[in-house]
Amino acid sequence: MTDRRPMSAIEEHLTFLGRFLRHPRQVGALAPSSRTLARAMLQDIPLTPGRRIVELGPGSGAFTREVIRQLPAGATFLAVDIDPQFCRELKARWPSLDCECGSAADLSAMIAARGWAGADHIISGLPFASLPAALSRSILAAVQSVLLPRGTFTTFQYIHAYPTPPASAFRREMDGRFGPMAARRAVFRNLPPAFVLSWRQRDSAAR
Repeated sequence: MTDRRPMSAIEEHLTFLGRFLRHPRQVGALAPSSRTLARAMLQDIPLTPGRRIVELGPGSGAFTREVIRQLPAGATFLAVDIDPQFCRELKARWPSLDCECGSAADLSAMIAARGWAGADHIISGLPFASLPAALSRSILAAVQSVLLPRGTFTTFQYIHAYPTPPASAFRREMDGRFGPMAARRAVFRNLPPAFVLSWRQRDSAAR
């Protein structure tokens, strides 16, 4: 899977800014994530043959690019975005990318349609703190239902927003579903700086 039509940094920023201005609750950021943040998101994920990786909310592809760069032969990757424009741009850039345009709340059906037993690792760029609470819970229920035992869910929160009630409520929801946070890592080379947060599915997760 090769990057056929790479965007310049300015093009990527303008594309992302345009989507933010039209759909701020869906996009949740003024600029795409940095490569440093993308690498931190994948740092503790064993991308080995046979693994099934899902990305929620790939947007302009900052994390997608890093997953594709590291993805070994025999691993499977699914990107899910609700924005048709982002989906078209991702498919134009990586024609062989399995990119589904739809809500992450429907992740269970997407996984079943592909004949997967579940997902080993899920990374997310979704702005959970700004999503409607009911939608956020629906997405997290779908994540919980498809994540295989000992699988990981990794997302990020901006450092300046980390103490806010919506961000704290999201972390409490995650702790309730998966147990205490498995890892937290600060990434300062991002605009704005962010914490990478990870949870691990319990060994006894019901399938």
